[in-house]
Amino acid sequence: MGPGVLPVMPRERHDVRGALLKLGRFMGRYRFALLVALAFAIGATTFNIVGPKVLSGATTVLFEGLMAKVAGTGQVDFDAIRAILLQTLALYLVATACSYVQGWVLTSVAQRTTYNLRTSIAQKMDRLPVGYFESQSVGDVLSRITNDVDTLGQTLSQSLAEAVRSVVTVVGVLVMMFLISPALAAVTLLVLPVSGLLVGLVVKRSQGHFFAQQKLIGAIDGQIEETFAGHAVMQAFNQQDAALSRFSRDNGRLYEASWKSQFLSGLMRPILDGVGNLAYASAAILGAALASAGAITVGDIQASIQYIRSFTQPLSSLAQVGNLLQQTAAAAERVFDFLDAAEEQPESSLVSAADVEATVEFDHVTFGYDPQNPVIRGFTATVGSGQTVALVGSTGAGKTTLMKLLMRFYDVQGGAIRVGGHDLRSFDRADVRTLFGMVLQDAWLFSGTIRENIRYGRPDATDAEVEWAARQALAHHFIESLPGGYDCMVGEDAGNLSAGQRQLITIARAFLAKRRMLILDEATSSVDTRTEARIQQAMDRLMAGRTSFVIAHRLSTIRHADLILVIDEGDVVEQGTHDQLLSAGGFYADLYNSQFSLVAAQEPA
Repeated sequence: MGPGVLPVMPRERHDVRGALLKLGRFMGRYRFALLVALAFAIGATTFNIVGPKVLSGATTVLFEGLMAKVAGTGQVDFDAIRAILLQTLALYLVATACSYVQGWVLTSVAQRTTYNLRTSIAQKMDRLPVGYFESQSVGDVLSRITNDVDTLGQTLSQSLAEAVRSVVTVVGVLVMMFLISPALAAVTLLVLPVSGLLVGLVVKRSQGHFFAQQKLIGAIDGQIEETFAGHAVMQAFNQQDAALSRFSRDNGRLYEASWKSQFLSGLMRPILDGVGNLAYASAAILGAALASAGAITVGDIQASIQYIRSFTQPLSSLAQVGNLLQQTAAAAERVFDFLDAAEEQPESSLVSAADVEATVEFDHVTFGYDPQNPVIRGFTATVGSGQTVALVGSTGAGKTTLMKLLMRFYDVQGGAIRVGGHDLRSFDRADVRTLFGMVLQDAWLFSGTIRENIRYGRPDATDAEVEWAARQALAHHFIESLPGGYDCMVGEDAGNLSAGQRQLITIARAFLAKRRMLILDEATSSVDTRTEARIQQAMDRLMAGRTSFVIAHRLSTIRHADLILVIDEGDVVEQGTHDQLLSAGGFYADLYNSQFSLVAAQEPA
């Protein structure tokens, strides 16, 4: 592919009608408000439509008075004209008031819909399984929550009021025109099929570009999020040009899709204006002929021509609404795809986690993210209450996957996991997770104070309990040395704290949660040896009396584990204590010796 040539986006099928129907059902709660808005729209349009007819009476009185004055048989009746003008003014004032109320109601409905969509999305996130987020780009999910919902809010605010007003205007104008002159109305009606055909062609061509536009916005958001999150890594490997090239490629695609969608949709108004002008000219010629034959008054011609202009304007507005509706449909499809994603099914808990012992049994467990390619194959092990169990194995052996199964982020596909003798699937997922505290390799902290980050483990904890947890985690001293102490603010990436300090805060969080079982996943892998010893000391305190699962690549940290499970290709190949496994001279011994061979070689004889 030559330079500057953008890759062709694959054509996708999109259900515009289905997306708009889902949005309509979601807005069903505002049915009454929409009916009120419709009533005021009809009122505003009716008064606006009647206005030209009433005003035509003044034109007729003025024309007949002038003719009478020229003939010497009478004068212009200015009192009658004044009365007609006052009636017209009153009609337009009432129409303006009705339009104001209609706009206020519809804007409220649009913003309430946006508010409820955001609320539904936030609630949906809590019900989605972990697997959904592991398979989706973070930036794309964020784009659905922000850009697509904002697009819906903006287009609804603009299109709802305009659509209602335009439809009612078209219907009302046609009624008035048929009352004045069926012949002129028939000429005007010829605009509809021609306009519909031309607009349909434009919409068909522009539809796919609107959907591509929303999808590409999500892709670019994902790239920006990744670039910010991995900015240091990107610079360390000098990948700025590659990141910029990737961004430029998708930004070019977005430009292409946006330009085509806006250009094609922008053709609708000029097309409709052109067709409307033809109708306008045809009606003027026919009206003159009818007036010459005495079949219509001059005032009625003036009213009919004004109605024709009133008829073509809402058609042009409807074309613009069609443009907005395509954007709405594209955003709605992405939002409702998220809202319709398969959820974790609510369960009737047969067993309460509070009533079970902290024992775990893995009974021939089988699992694969792709069921055709299992990661765990027939895994079997038994863990007693209060035991510290270490999981050892090469990368990809299935250690972290086992912990995800234990937390019911996923369910086993074969065999069973039992806690306290009860199948894990007989517990409610949220209830299962009250058993476990977690300290992971990536010490996750959110924007807030250190006190708030520790209290995340138990939101109702007092300040004294937070400080107790920090002391237990050996974090109190360094926290006190920070500006503000426990009220020191940390950013989302906690850049003002070292890796070891962040990890000690997460251990304090686990202390505060007071869970009966622990999962420690590579908690010391990203720190130096001295910090590792301090973290290990804090974890030893934390694990005392608790059933603990420790995933570690540094085998020096698990020498005192009650049980070491050596995992290879999803199954236990060895199990025992550190000394037993070294004596066996098998897989574990090879791992251990390979880690410490360099250290042993440097020790004096």
